[in-house]
Amino acid sequence: MDSDIEESLKKRQRKTPFLGDPSSRKQFEQFAVRPYVMGEVNFMQEEDIRLEATRARFSNVLKRHGELTERLSRDSDKMIFDRLQKEFEAARASQTEEICLDGEEWNDGLLATIRERVHMEADRKAMPVDSNIVSAPHFQERITYKVGSKVICCLEGTRIGIQYETSFAGELCELYHCVLESKSFLEKMTVLEHTIPFFLPIREAENDLLSSNAMKFIDYIGELLQAYVDRREQVRLIKELYGNQIKELFHSLPYHMVEFVLDDSDCKVTVSLRYADLVSVLPTRIRVLAWPSKKSSINAATMSRKENGVLGSHQNPARLSYAEDALRTMSLPEAYAEIVLNLPRALQQIFQQRSPTL
Repeated sequence: MDSDIEESLKKRQRKTPFLGDPSSRKQFEQFAVRPYVMGEVNFMQEEDIRLEATRARFSNVLKRHGELTERLSRDSDKMIFDRLQKEFEAARASQTEEICLDGEEWNDGLLATIRERVHMEADRKAMPVDSNIVSAPHFQERITYKVGSKVICCLEGTRIGIQYETSFAGELCELYHCVLESKSFLEKMTVLEHTIPFFLPIREAENDLLSSNAMKFIDYIGELLQAYVDRREQVRLIKELYGNQIKELFHSLPYHMVEFVLDDSDCKVTVSLRYADLVSVLPTRIRVLAWPSKKSSINAATMSRKENGVLGSHQNPARLSYAEDALRTMSLPEAYAEIVLNLPRALQQIFQQRSPTL
């Protein structure tokens, strides 16, 4: 019996020699606790290389996508825009009166009046020539309505045209057009043609709103276009003012997702913005992180290893709450200036909080 136990112990020692051999145990412990400093550095370098390659490929894809989008839409959209713009200019040139509407003056009743006028005019033109009808003052009137940044006029046939004027910082930007039509006064209107960017959901809005509330549809398209121009111009302005500081700026076509990097000497600040919907001008989901630069990371990691015997705690990013608050309440150029102004002090506070105590 004793011999069987001794034989079992010997076999177990052969499988795990350090249990019975003090020198083997010591070698194993040294091997287990050895810091993998070089391996970690190599891994970080490989990660950086892969990230840079991914960024380069993504930037190339975005560039090619933009070129393709412009090439596909440039000719057809420009032809439609030029034709509609001439038609709107002709309608306004032939108007007998332009009525500016405020607040409750723009309502469903007025829109119904415009629709009725359009169909009566179309019916009159389809009838044989009758001097009495032609000379009637009611048919001689050509009224254009201006509601805020919208101009509504009667076009040839049974069409109602809406011209949207967009602006930024008080300056006029693009004009957009939307033409509505219905076969009869009692039938619902449909979008016949438009010059609205293809990535804005005009067809979804048509299905959801136009048949039930045409006035709400018209107003919503105006809000959609103005919000898009606002977001786009804010991004354009920070590129124009701070282009030398901003790296790797990406955005979706409607500018409802924006990301960029602020490259500071002490750190790299990544900004990620998401907007709740396409009529929002200020972002609702914001994340601003400060990543220590490579030099700062190495110094911090070295100090940490020397004093605490651990690695990597200083390489974690810090969240900049003051920057997120600014982006939540200010326009992008104003918030950017606020971020840059207060960045040195914020970073100093973060580094002081994270510095190891002696």
